[in-house]
Amino acid sequence: METLRIIINVAVMLVLLGVLLWMQKKHISFTKRVFTGLGLGLVFGVILQLIYQADSEVLAKSTDWFNLVGRGYVGLLQMIVVPLIMVSIISAIMKLKGKQNLGKMTGLIIAVLLITTAIAATVSIVTSLSFDLKAIEIEAGEKEQARGAKLEERVGDVADKTIPQQILDFIPTNPFADMTGARSTSTLAVVIFSAFIGVAVLGLDKKKPEQADTFRKIVDAVYAVVMRIVTLVLRLTPYGILALITNTVATTNPEEILKLIKFVGASYVALIVMFIIHLILLALFGYNPVQYVRKVLPTLVFAFTSRSSAATIPLNVETQTKRLGVPEGIANLSASFGATIGQNGCAGIYPAMLAVMIAPTVGIDPLSWDFILTLILVVTVSSFGVAGVGGGATFASLIVLSTMNLPVALAGLLISVEPLIDMGRTALNVNDSITAGVITGKVLGENDQDVFKRNVDLDVVQA
Repeated sequence: METLRIIINVAVMLVLLGVLLWMQKKHISFTKRVFTGLGLGLVFGVILQLIYQADSEVLAKSTDWFNLVGRGYVGLLQMIVVPLIMVSIISAIMKLKGKQNLGKMTGLIIAVLLITTAIAATVSIVTSLSFDLKAIEIEAGEKEQARGAKLEERVGDVADKTIPQQILDFIPTNPFADMTGARSTSTLAVVIFSAFIGVAVLGLDKKKPEQADTFRKIVDAVYAVVMRIVTLVLRLTPYGILALITNTVATTNPEEILKLIKFVGASYVALIVMFIIHLILLALFGYNPVQYVRKVLPTLVFAFTSRSSAATIPLNVETQTKRLGVPEGIANLSASFGATIGQNGCAGIYPAMLAVMIAPTVGIDPLSWDFILTLILVVTVSSFGVAGVGGGATFASLIVLSTMNLPVALAGLLISVEPLIDMGRTALNVNDSITAGVITGKVLGENDQDVFKRNVDLDVVQA
């Protein structure tokens, strides 16, 4: 009987995937297919939740099959992240030829990311105090205690490193290892290595122009192939979202969420407020917030369902260049930097909220200005090098809590609602990187305003 139920669940998923395939063949727009996948996944996930319990064996085995589509799609995106970053940044820098200043471009992107992280930390502190969040009010079960113990074991690796030592980790001492994602800072290390290659080619123009031209042709050919692979993978986005959201909804325990509904509510209030601040910043630079939201929504939906800023890089770059008119070089740098630096959700809002919740347990007044200013500074500085994958927020929290001399074990109290909150955090992280790209391009005068104004759909199927 159990096997039959699993087969039925998988068969229903195949039918839903078939609906999306039919829509694709009918040339229905990419955006509509993304939201259809999201809607079908939500409905199917709720139905599975009502029929089975979140921890049932049938559901676990069914979602394991669903993962062939969901996690398989995320895996394909992760497959192309490093080649895309490398070839795009090398190609973009090679084409600068004095028109753009690489240092100014990089500095502007990082400045926007860090400034918005400081703002995010401030928003988080205000929200936490407004909701009167306190870690002492949360009950700790066996799962939470086990999580807390693991965090205490892990904090030793983080606490032993000073900020300068953490910054040194960005240097790609072994770029080939970083291409495998061996470290939490691997993405940033690949960006730095690629930038060195691009700058070296610019230097080669003066001394050995023939070799520089040959290398340019090779990179252009590789770039064309990589972008074709990106197009092929992005076509699968609606299917991946369908499977990912189905799994998330079906396996989320409503009772656990209700226990921590106050924290979940406060988290999403802070995330929404910060998203609105992004829109205000864009409006100040002359961009219509409503039109912007329409253009980036499919990308944010994928970030929300996948919970991976790194995996969203290809879609992030495609959205910036094809929908918002940001140059390829700026788009690639902002998407890559945004996956490891100044993540507003994972490295800004979450650690600050935890610190405010935990401070009273050790006799610290979270309303004191000394505590608030120190926390904002620590959150901003420690946002360098946070991994753009699931678990990045935990890493950032360990750094902040250990630096502020707060007990890290209490962060384990929130393990049951981590996936739910992480979805919103990731979407905000990605939106921040897009915002940094748009603002940088606007300041440098490189954005194509006609592309932004044009009412086009990012329909990769037609590519």
